[in-house]
Amino acid sequence: MKSILDNPAISGCYLFPQTRCVEDPFRVKIDQIELACYRRIIDADGFTMIHFHGNGEAVADYVPFMADVFADMGLNSLFVEYRDYGGSTGEAQLVAMLGDGEAAMDAAEVAPEKAIVFGRSIGSLYAIDLAHRQPSIAGLIIESGIADPLERFLTYTDLEAAGLDEADVQADVKRYFNHNKKLAGYTKPLLTLHCENDGLIDISHAERNHQWAGSRQKQLVRFPYGNHNTIFRANEIEYVDVVGRFVRALQR
Repeated sequence: MKSILDNPAISGCYLFPQTRCVEDPFRVKIDQIELACYRRIIDADGFTMIHFHGNGEAVADYVPFMADVFADMGLNSLFVEYRDYGGSTGEAQLVAMLGDGEAAMDAAEVAPEKAIVFGRSIGSLYAIDLAHRQPSIAGLIIESGIADPLERFLTYTDLEAAGLDEADVQADVKRYFNHNKKLAGYTKPLLTLHCENDGLIDISHAERNHQWAGSRQKQLVRFPYGNHNTIFRANEIEYVDVVGRFVRALQR
């Protein structure tokens, strides 16, 4: 059943397909859709970082530099491309893409217990959902993530002009993006990263995601420098150190 959240009046306010492509992508077929992801294997028996990027980004923006960062940590990497982004086909829709991460994970033959899932910005929706679908993953990282998508959907979408009912939107957000419920059932290690001065997604979102998580091994790191789009560059040394320590703890 198609979700009201996939209506262009809503999805179109949050998903902005980019044309930048990676060379020789790892292709994932889902029915008539083909995702142009990126896969790097450095150790067939090692852990794999499954990465979901932000809405104004593309997998190509993270290759090779972030794949190199992960490789230095001893990690394989799988960067999941969204529909209509990069070289992917299909239409970028909030709910329709929810199962794509799991499909990419299956195609790459990554066992859940060897997967570390990473979601940045809107990618947090897909990372949290994958952790919910695959609760035996090794770990979850949420960077500049969203706690309650409804707050953003009601702020930036003109429902009246689109002829959409607010109650229907609220119902579908609760059905598909209930992060409180999804994270409450997540008991594996969690690392949450956020800038104190994130002007796009307030740090209160990070605080809620951290609080909701059922994990007993969870850490919230608040970066004093940078903003939503400069969090890595402004805090690179500490950022890599924190993620590296999280990864090493899982690799023991």
